[in-house]
Amino acid sequence: MRTSLETSSRRHQDQLGTLCTENASTGVFLRMSLGASSYLLTTGLIWSIYMQLSNKGHDILKYFEGCRLTAYQDSVGVWTIGYGHTKGVHSGMQITQEEAEQMLLEELVEYQGYIDDLVEVPLNQEQFDALVVWVYNLGPTNLRTSTLLKRLNTGNFEDVPNQIKRWDKAGGKQLAGLTKRRAAEAAHFEGKEWAN
Repeated sequence: MRTSLETSSRRHQDQLGTLCTENASTGVFLRMSLGASSYLLTTGLIWSIYMQLSNKGHDILKYFEGCRLTAYQDSVGVWTIGYGHTKGVHSGMQITQEEAEQMLLEELVEYQGYIDDLVEVPLNQEQFDALVVWVYNLGPTNLRTSTLLKRLNTGNFEDVPNQIKRWDKAGGKQLAGLTKRRAAEAAHFEGKEWAN
């Protein structure tokens, strides 16, 4: 995805898993491991030229994910903790609120990256937020293979809210909570207020 801030910059990842940033006007490269760059981004020690989830985007994500400090199984049986964190979660696991916030910050670097990598058209902040919140819930494989992404990358912004709303099922069943979440994401994509 190219944002207005990226007009003179590009990012690519080489085979060694190193994040490379080149400023086209100066030809200066910044190289660091992905782990180090994630740490620096999530702690605010470096400024990113890439769009990041806004406060409104955080509000939507936190509202719909909720935060649980004890591991639980979601509607399809996946062990989950914090704000929808699923990696390495097991029965009986417990975390603090601070750990939940840190997990979310670290994961957002990854999920924002999926939007940066897969979306080929410029987005405004609300559109970016809606897509990050959507992919955080549904995962990158669903985004990569979706009609939503195909339509968006051809510049068909008008159909994206309808495509967002289609994804309101878990385990083949429509869930009222997902229908409400998708409606909020679609409204935010359009720059409208979302109802909670």
